[in-house]
Amino acid sequence: MHFVASPRHADLLLVTGPVTRNMETALKMTYDAVPNPKLVVAVGDCAVCGGEFGCSYASSGKVQNVIPVNVAVHGCPPSPTDLIQGILAAIGTRS
Repeated sequence: MHFVASPRHADLLLVTGPVTRNMETALKMTYDAVPNPKLVVAVGDCAVCGGEFGCSYASSGKVQNVIPVNVAVHGCPPSPTDLIQGILAAIGTRS
């Protein structure tokens, strides 16, 4: 696993937290910059279902309301083991 500075060099995008309306465009642009085949993992209950912030006027709610999600990792916060399992599950969908 390598962490990269640019989405243009990434295979997988981890998105944590709810998506605010102000960040919606930035998230879409980041998603579009990841080369195909791209994978998205929504990390944490706020990213997966909007959490307690999902009802806010400033929130677009869950990540899947903005971009496609391959794997959802539940938890508030999710355990490190669950996070690694989610990443591996996303990679497994590629085969």
